[in-house]
Amino acid sequence: MASMKSAIRLLSVCAVIFVAACDRVASISSVDVETLSAEEIYQAGERAMQIRGNDTAATYFGEIERLFPYSDWASRGLVMQAYAYHKDKNYDDSRSAAQRYLTFYPTLEDADWAQYLVALSYYDQIYDVGRDQALTINALQELRKVIETYPESEYVDEARPRFDLAFDHLAAKEMEVGRFYLSKQEYVAAINRFRTVVEDFQTTRHTPEALYRLVEAYVALGLNGEAQAAAAILGTDFADDEWYADALVLLGQQGLVAEGNGSGWLGRIYRQTVSGDWL
Repeated sequence: MASMKSAIRLLSVCAVIFVAACDRVASISSVDVETLSAEEIYQAGERAMQIRGNDTAATYFGEIERLFPYSDWASRGLVMQAYAYHKDKNYDDSRSAAQRYLTFYPTLEDADWAQYLVALSYYDQIYDVGRDQALTINALQELRKVIETYPESEYVDEARPRFDLAFDHLAAKEMEVGRFYLSKQEYVAAINRFRTVVEDFQTTRHTPEALYRLVEAYVALGLNGEAQAAAAILGTDFADDEWYADALVLLGQQGLVAEGNGSGWLGRIYRQTVSGDWL
């Protein structure tokens, strides 16, 4: 019985807090902004964000731009509007506000933040390998702008690992499609995907597997020289990786060894590797 009373008391307290929060949102929303100064509207937006009324906050910050377009508060309100929209997961409006800031205030101190918010509006929608890769490509492009345009920005340290993850994400998609083609014995299509990983995404964690899958595909096609070259590259750069061990087993079953004497693209890469010029 005591525990039941405690639970009821806790629910009552939560209800009071919830109602108070709702009342606060209502009181904020009912303010006649045209009677307020730019600073007061900005403060109202901050208060809305404190109670997680991000959409309401974004509306407030937007009102500053409308009512006081030439004030210092207008630029501050615009970037905060982009931030509030982002916290509300309204990525399109966040990006629109951030891009507007970059258009009108490209030299102000929050330009790096605005650019980072543009990048995040794409990046935070990347959920899994199966989604449209246009989001990933856009995220990479916008994150690169943060890194290259604002090298001293505090956001660079956050942008770099996100760039690497997005880059890895694209490579993962290529691998997924390549494996699919391989499972269907569509070897040429599979090779094209794995080649993309080896040539364009060589800094990602997917390169060893891509090389092994190339060994698989070329062995299946009877192109032993290319298969041996792929394994030789694996041995040069990933000698301790399990994919190299698997490649040696696969070649051994065909009476082959890893060597880079092929005349194709992998043979050329292997020779460049030996001379220290690879990738």
